[in-house]
Amino acid sequence: MILSPGATIGILGSGQLGRMLAIAALKVGLRTHIYAPEAEAPAYDAAAGRTIAPFEDEEALLAFARAVDVVTYEFENVPTATVEFLSGRVPVRPGARALALTQDRLVEKTFLRDAGLKTAPFTAVDDAGALARAVAELGRPSILKTRRFGYDGKGQSLIREGSNVSAVHRALGGAPMILEGFVAFEREVSVVAARSLEGEVVAYDLCENEHERHILARTRAPARVGAETALEARRIATTVLEALDYVGVLAVELFVTRDGHGHEGLVVNEIAPRVHNSGHWTLDGAQTSQFEQHVRAIAGWPLGATTRRGRVEMHNLIGEDAEDWRDILAQPDLCLHLYGKLEIRPDRKMGHVTRVFPETPGEG
Repeated sequence: MILSPGATIGILGSGQLGRMLAIAALKVGLRTHIYAPEAEAPAYDAAAGRTIAPFEDEEALLAFARAVDVVTYEFENVPTATVEFLSGRVPVRPGARALALTQDRLVEKTFLRDAGLKTAPFTAVDDAGALARAVAELGRPSILKTRRFGYDGKGQSLIREGSNVSAVHRALGGAPMILEGFVAFEREVSVVAARSLEGEVVAYDLCENEHERHILARTRAPARVGAETALEARRIATTVLEALDYVGVLAVELFVTRDGHGHEGLVVNEIAPRVHNSGHWTLDGAQTSQFEQHVRAIAGWPLGATTRRGRVEMHNLIGEDAEDWRDILAQPDLCLHLYGKLEIRPDRKMGHVTRVFPETPGEG
């Protein structure tokens, strides 16, 4: 089904990504309806409708499905059962498979490996005994992660020389886990790409990411990598999109490595089945933002150009950083985006700032 202007997109989730999707939809004449359990949240401010109910409330989900023309989600911890329930009543883009796959790190890593993509070595860990055997196999340092519900560094722990593996296992709650071998990387990068309803794929320039306290702090586009590495990142994104028969925007997070001969390589870290924090630079730095791109894709519309408008830097405003909004607004080369969150908390993403630097001929 292809939407016409005036149609309504249902969004599962009410955070800042849902807010920016709703704003992008308004730009191209589409309405949005947010479904989420929270009574107050950033996305509601930009939406025409809202349903405040648990994701398991089938009666509320039925009414929601009748009120919208297509459904998408703004974060990957929406219950898969919710998406499967809605899929029988209204198109959901991207579908339940991508959601289920990225909710389990072991399933995700297995999918990537089976697609022929390079990942860190990994193995399943079901109990403390299995962890001891896995550490002996993969060595130290290695990273123990819960299989589900991890983000911004949560649900993971580095196992070093001397670490008590049983204590690390207990500290993470004893849930099903995955142990990953440590990747000696030069920098972290990501590629944001989109696939249309008809199978067209476009990708934004590879961008480079810096984290602080496991939270994305800065993104720069383009990444400082060779042309072949940038092309390989696009190939990886295309492989993932096509293998999932995906519709919408997706991000692939990667490590840049270098071998003994100085050659660059890419290792896939994880994928996100949604618009992504590292793609926020596209709001001011690309011809079509990642949010409008996602709206176009799920509406069945032609995808937009991903042309970069210059070198771009994006800085997240974390916690009290957002209190500098007046100083930011006073600088004419900065673009401020605040997410409408009423309470400032440590490590909470409150907004972001972008700066676009014009490129000289031959640069970029």
